[in-house]
Amino acid sequence: MNVVPVVDQIIERNGGKVSEVYYVACGGSLVDMYVSDFFVRTESTGVTSGWYTANEFVHATPKRLSPTSVVVLCSHSGNTPETVAAAALAREAGAQTVGLTYNKEAKLLDESDYSFVYEWGDETRVHNNPMAIMLDLTVNLIDKLEGYPHIEAFRKGMAIIDTVVANAEKQVEPRTKEFASKYQDETMFYVLASGASYGHAYGFSICSLMEMQWLDAAPIHSGEFFHGPFEVTDEDTPFIVAKGLGRTRALDDRVLEFLGKYAKKVEVVDAKELGLDLIDDAVNEYFNPILFYSVLSKYRYALSVVRDHDLDVRRYMGKVAY
Repeated sequence: MNVVPVVDQIIERNGGKVSEVYYVACGGSLVDMYVSDFFVRTESTGVTSGWYTANEFVHATPKRLSPTSVVVLCSHSGNTPETVAAAALAREAGAQTVGLTYNKEAKLLDESDYSFVYEWGDETRVHNNPMAIMLDLTVNLIDKLEGYPHIEAFRKGMAIIDTVVANAEKQVEPRTKEFASKYQDETMFYVLASGASYGHAYGFSICSLMEMQWLDAAPIHSGEFFHGPFEVTDEDTPFIVAKGLGRTRALDDRVLEFLGKYAKKVEVVDAKELGLDLIDDAVNEYFNPILFYSVLSKYRYALSVVRDHDLDVRRYMGKVAY
């Protein structure tokens, strides 16, 4: 999808003034936003950002929300009540709203100044999935506002990410089956990552393992591992480490060095090994989560098969009042 026209309209509306970008959603949609928030926090000199679960955004609205704010919202169904309410609140404050959904009839679209109805189900076109669209929008927005020196490298990366992901999925297929067979009886997993990838440690824990497999799981930032969590390490505890490329790779390496000494159940998903280094070093860290989402989806599917627990089975979601 071409995000540039939307970026141009956002900037034109306030005479080139954007003070902050808020990323607002729930569950997996919120996870998809983490890398965009991370990009703004680490690359922008003039724009701030916030990453909010939608109901908190509604109940504890940031006081900085104003007509110079951009609020990006995502809901797969487009009808998540908390996200629709957050979009309405943002518009009432005069902020510009960007809505993403898979549903052309979504209520979210009614509260969005700009919208993207994204593709879903075609695993070979990840650049048109919501995470990639939001990241593309964010990078181009920051580039237009203040200049991003690696914009061409980023665009080249976006042009080949589908190929990188497709190759990585084929590469991990046998490994995912081995993982599922080995860990099918485990009931608790710790998932570690850092930098732009941390959002997917969180996402794989709460969505893939807790929601879709009813397993206990906890995401841990690699940088925080040695400040409490590492005390649970033993030979019987399973760890999954998403080892990314980029500036925080050293944090993941430090974790793996420790686990190599004291743990026996460690699954490493390494972005470099899976071919992400085909993308320029200046920007490849921002593509880590796009790769990890697709690859870890293969892991969760393999686990669901050996556990005979379909990924779509729910006890409460959409079944009871909450």
